[in-house]
Amino acid sequence: MSTWLRRAVRTPRPPQFGGRPGYTDPGTDRPRTTKLFWLLFVGLLTLNWIIAAALQGGPTRTTVSYTFFRDQVQAHNVVEITSTGDSIDGRFRTAVRYPPSDQNARPVQWFTTERPAFADDGLMQLLLRNGVNVNARPPDHVPLWQQLVYGFGPTILFVALLAWLYRRGGAGAFGGMLRSRAKLYRPDQGPRTTFADVAGIDEVKAEVQEIVDFLKNPDRYRRLGAAIPKGVLLSGPPGTGKTLLARAVAGEAGVPFFFVSASEFIEMIVGVGAGRVRDLFDHAKKSAPAIVFIDELDAVGRARGGAVAMSGHDEREQTLNQILTEMDGFTGAEGVVVLAATNRPEVLDPALLRPGRFDRRIMVNPPDHAGREQILKVHTRSVALADNVDLAELAAATPGMVGADLRNLVNEAALLAARRNHDRVTRADFNDALEKMVLGTARKITMSPDDRRRTAYHEGGHALLGMLTTGADPVRKVSIIPRGKALGVTFQSPSEDRYGYMSTYLRGRITGALGGRAAEELVFGDVSTGAESDLEQATAIARQMVGRWGMSKAIGPVTVLARPDQEQFPGLDGNGPAPDTRSLVDREVRRILDECDERARNTLGEHRTNLDRLAQALLDKETLDAEEAYAAAGIAPASSPQDEDLRDRSEERV
Repeated sequence: MSTWLRRAVRTPRPPQFGGRPGYTDPGTDRPRTTKLFWLLFVGLLTLNWIIAAALQGGPTRTTVSYTFFRDQVQAHNVVEITSTGDSIDGRFRTAVRYPPSDQNARPVQWFTTERPAFADDGLMQLLLRNGVNVNARPPDHVPLWQQLVYGFGPTILFVALLAWLYRRGGAGAFGGMLRSRAKLYRPDQGPRTTFADVAGIDEVKAEVQEIVDFLKNPDRYRRLGAAIPKGVLLSGPPGTGKTLLARAVAGEAGVPFFFVSASEFIEMIVGVGAGRVRDLFDHAKKSAPAIVFIDELDAVGRARGGAVAMSGHDEREQTLNQILTEMDGFTGAEGVVVLAATNRPEVLDPALLRPGRFDRRIMVNPPDHAGREQILKVHTRSVALADNVDLAELAAATPGMVGADLRNLVNEAALLAARRNHDRVTRADFNDALEKMVLGTARKITMSPDDRRRTAYHEGGHALLGMLTTGADPVRKVSIIPRGKALGVTFQSPSEDRYGYMSTYLRGRITGALGGRAAEELVFGDVSTGAESDLEQATAIARQMVGRWGMSKAIGPVTVLARPDQEQFPGLDGNGPAPDTRSLVDREVRRILDECDERARNTLGEHRTNLDRLAQALLDKETLDAEEAYAAAGIAPASSPQDEDLRDRSEERV
């Protein structure tokens, strides 16, 4: 291995990079060239104003009366005058006090006065008889040299300044548009993030650690003929730790780390984005080995060839083309790795994902139970926890939550503990914080007795069906306290993570979602608008069962609906489902919903006594936890309840 590469790996910040204009450390807002430009511009304008004032000014003159002026002419005390129209400027031979009656008046030598328009007093003959030198100029005449200085002086100075900055390589404010907005990460500034701060995604961390190890110990890989991947793409749902992982790479690699958001490449002026990409990669190559991190890559990496060719699309595509060119131009010896993150890998251009550009694509999934426990341990390292806090139990109660959610949960619990003047964060603080995050903030509104009773039966219907349906998620909490947009909430969540769903389980979810509406119809003989969100949830599940998951015999194992992450209906070019097929999908969705609704009404009718007891308990206490809810309904909890998907589920009555 060559000596220069080992030396570059050990050097966190190459000297040749540190002083280069146009790049700033974190916390710096503008390049130095821009600050210098505005400083010189303001200074030149001030200098131009001072010069203009000096040229246009002259001695300070005192306005005197025309009579006083004639008296001084007759006294042979006027040396010369200059007349412009009826205005007369001049100089006294000997300074005299004006006005004469004021003993404290200062002597005047330079004066100005106005000749009355009606005057007919032979002033010219009087001036000539007394030896006064008479000058005259047109009223609006300005010398040519003054017109050039005052009119074009500031412009000439400004253009000269731009030319000077351009010749120095700064290119002024215009050339600055082509400079990349990327910042250089320096581990010695601010808190340093390492792989110890990343938890719950061990497989992903191992993939990225290999890149860092290659940059630190390249000989180990090169002697076997291995080449470093040119690009690593991190994809996954928001909050799973993609950007945190990039910060950990920056803290561990020990090489120059450039980070930029993809949206910072785009401007209104076409070509600026491509110029910024060139500038970024030029500096990265000169500082190699180095890492370039592009966050939110989908902002510029969307698939090309859209139907509408607008200027914004042209700019984005030019920027993407430049990224493709720069990445494909790498050689194995350059040691520059492109690290990118996106939430939507399905919209990226295929040319960006091919081997040779992003060789390695890593999916960052939500953590499992063990991963959530590890993440909670990381976020509670600086939090004083009470003895009754069990992180494993808390991880089990938060299926589907990602790292950002868990961090927010810990912070909300700490805020609640501080508000309650606790010395340590207790289990109750975590439970209340989780309830606030999942169910929403409680609203202090006054509900009429009829609304409270209807809400109690509505939420009781959801909870009772959750208790009676085989394989349903355990009921965690039932409340008729208004939260967010809901007047009441039934919270169900699985005990373990689950990644596949049976059709019987999905039908049970639909039945539970329709339980509130069925309870209202059973007890009051009418339904309300409170089932709006329930109907939306039930319809969405039934439609996906029919159109995506092949759970309808009438449709069969055919996909006829787009996934939620797709931008359009599949086969929109003419190869999609026929109108008859879409009508059949609607009929099958209606059939499933009708069957589940009938099942919900029949089940609640058979257990009307349990429903009444549960509703009355809600009216008395307003909020019931799991034990209280099962006891009030007179139903024993299932010994080993099966679980749902990765996401917590809450049934809301709007």
